[in-house]
Amino acid sequence: MPALDELRARFAADRFATELAGAEILSAEDRHAVCTLNLRPEHMNAAGAPMGGVLFTLADFAFAVAANGFTGAITVSQSADIHFLAPAKGHTLTAEARCLKAGRTVSLYAVDVTDDQGGYVAHVTISGFTVSR
Repeated sequence: MPALDELRARFAADRFATELAGAEILSAEDRHAVCTLNLRPEHMNAAGAPMGGVLFTLADFAFAVAANGFTGAITVSQSADIHFLAPAKGHTLTAEARCLKAGRTVSLYAVDVTDDQGGYVAHVTISGFTVSR
């Protein structure tokens, strides 16, 4: 099982999520991950709330860590559905990804995005497809 520092180094290659958006891995284990993102001015839309794409990027990153962090396989997003529940408040977003079902080639993950004020901001379901083992 890789250490958290090893996972962070490996997923640093997801440069859009890590470098541009600022997503970070807080914790991870097989088929479960928690990632965070500190909000910056460039994440905000014209109404002053984080863009939906920021929420989705963080959720997709948490899925990637949960689905790929502890296996020799490569699992990619096959489809995703996001429900925006409330505008994010505060300064930090957290995405928790958990596996609902893992088959031989298809998996289903739920990702909940919350803010540091305790708000439930978005719910995402992601179907994963394992392309190699």
